[in-house]
Amino acid sequence: MKEILLIEDDLDMQTLICDYLENYDFHVEAFERPKEALTHLEQNRDKYSLVVLDLMLPQMDGFDVCKKIRETSSIPIIISSARGEMSDKILGFDFGADDYLAKPYEPRELVLRINSILRRTTQKNKTIGDFEINEAKMEIKVDGLLLDLTQIEYDILYLFLQNGDKVLSRESISNAVNSIDYNAKDRTIDMHISNIRQKLGDDPKDPKYIKSVWGIGYKFIG
Repeated sequence: MKEILLIEDDLDMQTLICDYLENYDFHVEAFERPKEALTHLEQNRDKYSLVVLDLMLPQMDGFDVCKKIRETSSIPIIISSARGEMSDKILGFDFGADDYLAKPYEPRELVLRINSILRRTTQKNKTIGDFEINEAKMEIKVDGLLLDLTQIEYDILYLFLQNGDKVLSRESISNAVNSIDYNAKDRTIDMHISNIRQKLGDDPKDPKYIKSVWGIGYKFIG
């Protein structure tokens, strides 16, 4: 049985969602106050498969709740809100939501959206050393913490993880990452490597993960 965390202050809506989801073999833990929900989620990080989040809440705006969850977790989030303007939907996705349902909606649609997301996100993740890779969501965690990577940074770090102990030249990195145009005279790849190192907390003078190979490129040593 999949565990769902519901943050919804409308108690009638809360009851409706809980009852309906439980008919489809989901167990729902519901919270009216977002701060309590955030504390509970932090203490039970691995318990829940998905969060259903309202936006108009006491204590905190739902967008702030979404942002707060994303700081420490990649758990899927579906926003369920009466705020159905396109600007709200864009903000929701910008803050890390995986889907957005504007109220009113048929509860069956929520079930379909949940199942669709869980099919994508429950694919087995790859683990390489300290790193966990979710290819479906293009996310990488190190020691359980989600790295805030740009698309290019994700592609480069994933390339390193797939080629452990191999020296990769700047040109080979450029060829593997289509969005980089290689120019031997510029420092674009070095800049991206520097950003990745900062996000990993990797000291270039005494690297744990990415070692510079003078005159050639880089080598992943993690």
